Amino acid sequence: MPVCHRVLLLLWLLHFSSVYSDITDGNAEHLKREHSLIKPYQGVGTSPSSQWDFWGSTLVTSQYPCYLKDWEMHVQFKIHGSGKKNLHGDGFAIWYTKERLHPGTVFGSSANFHGLAIFIDTYPNDEAPDRSFPYISAMVNNGSLPYDHGKDGRSTELGGCSVEVRNKDHDTYLACIDIGGVRLPTGYYFGASAATGDLSDNHDIISMKMYQLMVEHTPEEDNQDWTKIEPSVSLLKSPKDNIDDPTGNFRSTPLTGWKVFLLLLCALLGIVVCAVVGAVVFQKRQERNKRFY
Repeated sequence: MPVCHRVLLLLWLLHFSSVYSDITDGNAEHLKREHSLIKPYQGVGTSPSSQWDFWGSTLVTSQYPCYLKDWEMHVQFKIHGSGKKNLHGDGFAIWYTKERLHPGTVFGSSANFHGLAIFIDTYPNDEAPDRSFPYISAMVNNGSLPYDHGKDGRSTELGGCSVEVRNKDHDTYLACIDIGGVRLPTGYYFGASAATGDLSDNHDIISMKMYQLMVEHTPEEDNQDWTKIEPSVSLLKSPKDNIDDPTGNFRSTPLTGWKVFLLLLCALLGIVVCAVVGAVVFQKRQERNKRFY
């Protein structure tokens, strides 16, 4: 299945500098330097031939939209600072969007975007007990759903995980979460942005490597105009269903914390009830059998 239909996001933490890790998935790929940010950072700056621009404290692409249908992006980064516990933030984001990045409230960029965003969130705004930070999540947007920073994007999250990525003395790579049904158009821009709010932290983008994947397509897919595809996700439920129902029913949220406890408690009570009922039935049968002797 082409990458435009499946978005991949995995996290590798390389604990030993002597170990080499190839973070490709075995597909045939070709490094596309015009969409990659790697040492010695050629094509970066203010010259007319620059392929990456800077503004504020963020990194954005201002040239070369990506017209590849099948691709994979590898990001090497480092988050570090002196803040302890929750006295740091806020995090950074990797974008694949229709518009070039503009300053905004979502990790330094706009909330109503078109495309894909991967959020590496280091500060809990919601303070929910069932989620630990830093937290990495993915969101696909067609411009109609604003990212709710106050709720850490829970209502629009497609998937995510908690992982320790701050102040590590080893390399940290971001390369791919397997989410089916994602459709992304071609002709969008890659970028990165970060924000600290009232706190502080350092968000270092060491490299962004973009690979073209060799994927077979059907004739219908080859003839389709991928620049006109609307960013979308084919889910059984809307992303906003990824919250708990006010009545207490569970929706599409992962089974964590108190939900697991309640399920185990219900299962235990069910076993006890079945055991009691079985014992009573067995005793009744024994009494009946004695009457016939």
